[in-house]
Amino acid sequence: MRVAILSFALGVWLFQQLPALPPPRWLAGGALVAVGGFLLAWRLACRPGGRLVLCLAAALAGVLWAGWRAEWRLADVLPMQYEGVDVRLSGVVDGLPRRFERGVRFVLEVEKADAPVPRRVQLAWYAGRGEDAAPPLPRAGERWRFTVRLKRPHGSVNPHGFDYEAWLLARGLRATGYVRAAGDNRLLGADAGGVSAAIHRSRAAIGERFARVLGDAPQTGIVTALVTGEQHAIPSGQWEVFRRTGVTHLMVISGGHVSLVALLVGGLAALLWRHLPGLPLRVPTRRVAALAGLLAATGYALLAGMEVPVQRALIMLAVVVLALLRGREAAAGRVLALALLAVLLVDPWAVLAPGFWLSFLAVGIILLVLGGRLSTGPAWWAATRVQLAITLGLIPALLLLFQSFSLLSPLANALAIPLVSFVITPLALAAALVPVDALLHAAGWLAGMLLRGLEWLAVSPLGVWQQAAPPGWLVALGAGAAGWLLLPRGTPGRFAASLALVPLLAWSPPRPPPGGFVATVLDVGQGQAIHVQTATHDLLADAGPSYGATDAGERVVVPYLQARGVRRLDMLLVSHGDADHAGGAGSVLDGPGADLLLASLAPGHALEARGHPALRACALGERWMWDGVRFEVLHPRPGQRARRENDNACVLRIEAEGGTLLIPGDIERGAESELLARADGHLAGDVVVAPHHGSRTSSTPALVAAVGAREVIYSVGYRNPYRHPHAEVWARWAAAGTRGWRTDAQGAIEVRVDAAGVRLEAERERRARYWHGR
Repeated sequence: MRVAILSFALGVWLFQQLPALPPPRWLAGGALVAVGGFLLAWRLACRPGGRLVLCLAAALAGVLWAGWRAEWRLADVLPMQYEGVDVRLSGVVDGLPRRFERGVRFVLEVEKADAPVPRRVQLAWYAGRGEDAAPPLPRAGERWRFTVRLKRPHGSVNPHGFDYEAWLLARGLRATGYVRAAGDNRLLGADAGGVSAAIHRSRAAIGERFARVLGDAPQTGIVTALVTGEQHAIPSGQWEVFRRTGVTHLMVISGGHVSLVALLVGGLAALLWRHLPGLPLRVPTRRVAALAGLLAATGYALLAGMEVPVQRALIMLAVVVLALLRGREAAAGRVLALALLAVLLVDPWAVLAPGFWLSFLAVGIILLVLGGRLSTGPAWWAATRVQLAITLGLIPALLLLFQSFSLLSPLANALAIPLVSFVITPLALAAALVPVDALLHAAGWLAGMLLRGLEWLAVSPLGVWQQAAPPGWLVALGAGAAGWLLLPRGTPGRFAASLALVPLLAWSPPRPPPGGFVATVLDVGQGQAIHVQTATHDLLADAGPSYGATDAGERVVVPYLQARGVRRLDMLLVSHGDADHAGGAGSVLDGPGADLLLASLAPGHALEARGHPALRACALGERWMWDGVRFEVLHPRPGQRARRENDNACVLRIEAEGGTLLIPGDIERGAESELLARADGHLAGDVVVAPHHGSRTSSTPALVAAVGAREVIYSVGYRNPYRHPHAEVWARWAAAGTRGWRTDAQGAIEVRVDAAGVRLEAERERRARYWHGR
């Protein structure tokens, strides 16, 4: 059974890698083949080949299950003609709305609409122009009427980047949009949504009480998250501390928390049951304790939001309790396999979430280390051994998913696990059930002490191993080596397995050859960020836009550079001070940083006020050579400040043996004319990033003719309000024989230039998935 379930999971995972959905008739035909396979496996159960047939049939069943669920979910679609138009709808708020700067974000279960809209949509409600106060906070279970503008699911697609469209699909959110401030927006009723809404209201009430009692203390979010599962309550800076110290799993409600609640409540129930006359003789205390623990764990899981780690733990606990009630012993491996099957039946997109892999891998490692072995030492040594095993066993997965792992994890967890599991979490849960503020203050004080200790550990520069994202085959080799090392002492080949980890830890991605370069125009929405890499140097031209409370530097550029193995930039070039180009620069400087900041900024700009020790004006005459590749700034003239800020943008030309790339920033007609007047044929190139994102105020016929590019790249946002690129500009470049590429439709665009010539590739085509654009 366990092998069949693993085969089913493999089938589900394989389906999620498909670039397009297979025709429905293929799914129907596959169902017949799967049924035949299971029947044949039953007939061959005791013969050679029977298990192989069973595994193949189970894998096909996984593919079919994921395919059927995908067909059903993708059918819930917003027609294109209703994107960006006013739609009146009403529905019930689902889950906990979240405040952000000048607004609130929430999910609405649509009941009525004057257009064919999906059943579940994610909405943002912003404060109106000139309004200081945020809009009202809708609450779970409330019925509202809104006037909204919607769009189909869309997100940035970058190498090794977060797939927002997959995240929306897994949660059944088939459209996103915003509430029109001048629309018909009003509360229709405050008590709808049934049991689910009541649970969410309880979660919200607990969070509000915790915030009221603990105030704005740094540990408030930690205590709240341990009870309600609201991870957004924890600031991003604290998540970085947890990542660097390897204790993130303790701040996300998972199997340990659920098991703890079951043990505490089950133990208390057993104690009480034993003292009730006659009852233990009728119903064994062990069964009562198991049922009480399961009920308590279920309540806690509902309160925590039922994320994948919680589902896995609850399912495993339910299987154990069921076996106990039937008088049977449940093998740990079988329990884990049944939990895996149940999670995938409920949510076949769970395989796309890092938490799914880390959760099941961690439990598998614990079973591998402790399963069937007698304890030969004190409890603290067993706990230490398990923690060391988890740290080692998760290294390949952590490098693949996050390109880093904590070297401080064993030490930090030795401090945090007992404190969080046996003191802070029970106190916080007790404070949620009993309105005694002293319990909450005690939990908060201890959480604050723990946070300060973790922050002290996190500042160590040697605390985190960080490297480029390794290829899949190397991760598989490392996973096999780590698994072999976790086998009992005396297993042959353990030294060889440790050597097999070296290639994984020493991995460095290939760089362009001398005389060539690779430029990646990142998909950052309506803005620009371009990474240029030569044989030994890295340059970032702009850092993308600001997104309000966060920016493209933090969300896109820094994770991308980390995955590419860029520890520090040789140069950050900020073409000009507009927020769509410079909005993410601060996050980049706070992250990998740059040896040189070359920028064209207005006096008093925030980047200038940072006081970078190597800030230099980006102006005509700047030129340098890296690894046989020539870089040259063509505009603006030194000391020049045009009236329009866009016309002060740096224009960078990169020339290698195989071709050239022109990055003109946001220059418009005036700067283009000036550039043409002094270029003297020096503008000709193979690839150009469209000036000002393809605005009609740029890309004059004279510039298009002077550049003569074969490829033009438009760095634009999906359905951006400026309608970039303008149809007239697109047609102008196309009429000149230039092929157009756009980041909103094709994701990040990679330009590779070397002795073999110029080659372009789009990330949405290289990493196509069936949900993209759906």
